[in-house]
Amino acid sequence: MNNVDEFLSKADSFVWGPPLMVLILAGGLLLTFRLGFLQIRRLPLALKYMFINEEEGHGEVTSFAALCTALSATIGTGNIVGVATAIAAGGPGALFWMEVAAFFGMATKYTEGLLAIKYRTVDSDGHALGGPFYYIERGMGAKWKWLAKVFAFFGACVGLFGIGTFSQVNGISSAVKSVFDPNSAHIVSIPGLGDYSAAVIAASFAVTVCVALVLIGGIKRIASVSGVVVPFMAVTYVGVIVLLLICNFDKIPEAVVTIVKGAFSPRAVTGGAVGSIIVAAQQGIARGIFSNEAGLGSAPIAAAAAQTKEPVRQGLVSMTGTFIDTIVICTMTGLSIVLTGAWQQEGIEGVQITTYAFKNGLPFPAEVSSFILMLCLIFFAFTTILGWDYYSERCLEYLCGENGKAVMIYRWLYIFAVFCGSYMTVSTVWTIADIFNGLMAVPNMIALFALSGVAAKETKEYFGLKKHKHK
Repeated sequence: MNNVDEFLSKADSFVWGPPLMVLILAGGLLLTFRLGFLQIRRLPLALKYMFINEEEGHGEVTSFAALCTALSATIGTGNIVGVATAIAAGGPGALFWMEVAAFFGMATKYTEGLLAIKYRTVDSDGHALGGPFYYIERGMGAKWKWLAKVFAFFGACVGLFGIGTFSQVNGISSAVKSVFDPNSAHIVSIPGLGDYSAAVIAASFAVTVCVALVLIGGIKRIASVSGVVVPFMAVTYVGVIVLLLICNFDKIPEAVVTIVKGAFSPRAVTGGAVGSIIVAAQQGIARGIFSNEAGLGSAPIAAAAAQTKEPVRQGLVSMTGTFIDTIVICTMTGLSIVLTGAWQQEGIEGVQITTYAFKNGLPFPAEVSSFILMLCLIFFAFTTILGWDYYSERCLEYLCGENGKAVMIYRWLYIFAVFCGSYMTVSTVWTIADIFNGLMAVPNMIALFALSGVAAKETKEYFGLKKHKHK
């Protein structure tokens, strides 16, 4: 097992080395400048478009439902566990780099949403198909179809082995165990696997059954569930974090200084526990992309199903996903972890770090704080599992065509992977997720560089026409 962990660690370091981080940040920088810092200038309009559905648009679900489907895949363990693991491994400075990546990532996510609508296909039944594989093939040309297939292959793998399954259910089971069996008093032996808490086993069974029941209904059931659960839980979680920050308001300035200082001088903050700016940046960027998925190419698959005829409009709606996910939710989580000193506690990892922050930062008994976090994590992770099944099946459809049997086999494999995730270690789960995230991002970022001029032209024409109409 140690050899496997060592191999995965080396693979992770290779995939998430400086070249990929530079590729993603350079893509965000290029798009930010070509779009004229659109993520600042047009953010109010984007937030307005979130709630106003477009009339006479073509697609399967409303723009808001498409956003909720995308958010269901992004607002998950990355916001609660991912931030904690980034700060634990890279120090508080990792949060700073997460924010930097998210700022430029908003331009990336905008472009992904725009291209998803521009190059999507809608059949006679109203079934919309779109995403990186379509804007690679139709935007860059048929000779690049091999790159589209590479993206689709890694997209299916990310859902099955990365963001969609292992890391989500692992986070859920860890949170359930921390509340109902924190001292591992109720152990069950599973032949061939080892000894596990009864709480972990119960959680894995319950989540697997619930996932199976929803997935059978396809995109419309996933969108309807996400449209209710995501807004409710996001508001609830933000409300709890705001309360925590208010109760520790006097510690916020010091926490902010620690985060900024840790971004450029990690040793000064961590006492040598974190070696370099590279480590802080690597952890922050990798976990940030895991959380908001800007540059990964996943969100445009959901955006392509939106009922709209304006690529720019959907691009703006897609952009708000990164803003909500990282600039708002991840920042609040990170602040709570830093100001409570949770990141400095030895012997805890993953969700336990955020649980410590909740226990020591909220004005409630520790048991109540843990229970609140557990509920938030369960719902966030559950909707992420649903959203990534949709993404992965669309990738599989592109690879195999309208092969219902292949999709059904994949769906059952996906459900089985959900069940397995609870019995893996936290570090292994997140390392596997990071590797597939990086592999999926490469072909998508190549396409965004190639089609950046298309995005800039569409944006200029849309706002030029919009301005002309209001004269």
